[in-house]
Amino acid sequence: MLIQIPDILTPDEIRDFRQRLEASIWVDGRVTAGDLAVQCKHNMQLPVDSPVAIELGERVLHALGAAPAYHSAALPLRVLPPMFNRYEAGMTFGAHVDNAIRTVPGTGGARLRADVSTTLFLSDPDEYEGGELVIRDTFGTQAVKLPAGHIVVYPSSSLHHVTPVTRGCRWASFFWAQSMVKDDGQRTMLHELDLAIIDVRVRLGDDNPAVLALANHYHNLLRRWAEL
Repeated sequence: MLIQIPDILTPDEIRDFRQRLEASIWVDGRVTAGDLAVQCKHNMQLPVDSPVAIELGERVLHALGAAPAYHSAALPLRVLPPMFNRYEAGMTFGAHVDNAIRTVPGTGGARLRADVSTTLFLSDPDEYEGGELVIRDTFGTQAVKLPAGHIVVYPSSSLHHVTPVTRGCRWASFFWAQSMVKDDGQRTMLHELDLAIIDVRVRLGDDNPAVLALANHYHNLLRRWAEL
């Protein structure tokens, strides 16, 4: 399941993020790559222990907390602190799959299972050429290049890559979540059921028996599939 969600950050927030990021010190993005990904990763990354990365990451998490569409799609149990990267002209990230298990920074070794990947775009499409996020999974292959402030949410099991940037600079935040429902097919069914319930509530009202029955069915499925 691949889902695009608009306006996670406002234009003012984007401008502030970019000013902070552009004034920061960056390192080679391969410092956080796995054994295979390190061979095809060529970008720059803000150090995970950078005060700017920590502060901006907390602001991203706060924004996600106010985004019901993200919670419906990801059903997050834990979210890894967001990281930040940039691709200048000539930079790319070849085909790879995200590591299944991630270590949570600053916890002394606590781990998180990466079920859901998210990219938050911090550049508008006209600021750079190339740099599409290309995701391949059971839903097919899709190239994603969204306006600044928008996110794309997709299974961490997906094979994906970032095409070479040929002009400008691509800025983004990226992070992973451990979902309460680790199976992507089950998460997809719950998300589609949730969207149907929202639509039926608008049409029929919250006290309609059909709405109550569907909501009951949703929560009973979540109760059956969730792992806490």
